[in-house]
Amino acid sequence: EVELVESGGGLVQPGGSLRLSCAASGFIFSRSGMMWFRQAPGKELEWVSTINSRGDSTYYADSVKDRFTISRDNAKNTLYLQLNSLKTEDTAMYYCVKDQANRGQGTQVTVSS
Repeated sequence: EVELVESGGGLVQPGGSLRLSCAASGFIFSRSGMMWFRQAPGKELEWVSTINSRGDSTYYADSVKDRFTISRDNAKNTLYLQLNSLKTEDTAMYYCVKDQANRGQGTQVTVSS
């Protein structure tokens, strides 16, 4: 059974940073591309970033490009998202996603002064 458990969210001031983690189990993590999505209150689910199985190809939504960094540690079965220069509009629940059928419960990021 696929399990994805996010952590690392919290309350941060504008301009601050956070590092999200996603612990994966129940599948061969090193063979799977992974994604981060987010959903702000009252808004649709938004794709944030994708990383391939080896970690050498990454893709970002324009809204987070040059501020967020996706990475992975296949030895630890863990996916990361480094969030820098946070803005109030980054406030959302952030989800680790394997595919359409498998995503975690999410971790809340709130950017507020």
